[in-house]
Amino acid sequence: MIISLPTYTDVQAAARRLEGIAHRTPVMRSRTLNRLTQASLFFKCENFQRTGSFKFRGAYNAMATLSEAERRRGVLTYSSGNHAQALALAGRLLGVPVTVVMPQNAPEVKRRATASYGAELVFYDPEQTTREALGQQLAAERGLAIIPPYDHPHIIAGQGTAARELLEEVGPLDVLLVPCGGGGLLSGSALSARALAPRCRVVGVEPAQADDATRSFRTGRLHRVHNPDTIADGARTPSLGHLTFPLVRQYVDDMVTVSEKAILQAMYVLWERLKLVIEPTGALPLAALLENRVAVAGQRVGLILSGGNVDLRRAAELFARLDQLPALPPSV
Repeated sequence: MIISLPTYTDVQAAARRLEGIAHRTPVMRSRTLNRLTQASLFFKCENFQRTGSFKFRGAYNAMATLSEAERRRGVLTYSSGNHAQALALAGRLLGVPVTVVMPQNAPEVKRRATASYGAELVFYDPEQTTREALGQQLAAERGLAIIPPYDHPHIIAGQGTAARELLEEVGPLDVLLVPCGGGGLLSGSALSARALAPRCRVVGVEPAQADDATRSFRTGRLHRVHNPDTIADGARTPSLGHLTFPLVRQYVDDMVTVSEKAILQAMYVLWERLKLVIEPTGALPLAALLENRVAVAGQRVGLILSGGNVDLRRAAELFARLDQLPALPPSV
């Protein structure tokens, strides 16, 4: 079956479905970080979205488009946490049973939250099988509709509403920095940026230790990675998808990678200076600036902070690894 690539019209339709359901998340500023980067930074805080991440936007949008028969049978997804929580909540709101295939090593905070929304959790060993294979098997056995984490037109369109809101609120940007795992948020953000701020450079950011999207972007061939060792668990996806890959190639201007140290430093800065509880994946855009991976001096820069679902004990362990704190100008 051939599925058409989503467009900005689909993002607009998603925004209408999400109105009054999803939170219109705040945009934060920081004089300290503006001085450090010599730019005007605008942080879109998706950590304040329902379920703690941007994923609710796409999950609800996708589930809202199902037929009544599909809703009665239920849906299945595979996720390390944020999409799982989002789909579980969407299912509770719309009365749809949800089954989630989740790796055994998923963060405990995400496992507990997903279960609290009423989803059935099915765990698997990433060394023994893939979530896609197990998910396809279970869906076929139970007659469930699959709503994947990122490679789905309504997921992509829903995620694009975050950048749409940011651009509507702050006006045109020169640069938009977006975390990249499977590319759903990045693809949707690029669709919104092209429609609302055509001159804006859209840059995807991923961990250097999970650089499949960057290699795919540069070579024009889809690269894969297996269980990458990165603290940014939301970016541990094996590859871009059949929909997100062509969208990223067509609408994204550049891809950059950042070190694990920069991710952790950025996360620390967001917690300490902006008082924002951000998970490692959500800190990727700021990490790109701290590591000077994108030139932004004198420009208006949007950063999508994708989520804040992090175990506080795990965060303390991560911060203890920092042998040197980021050098920042005094707060003003």
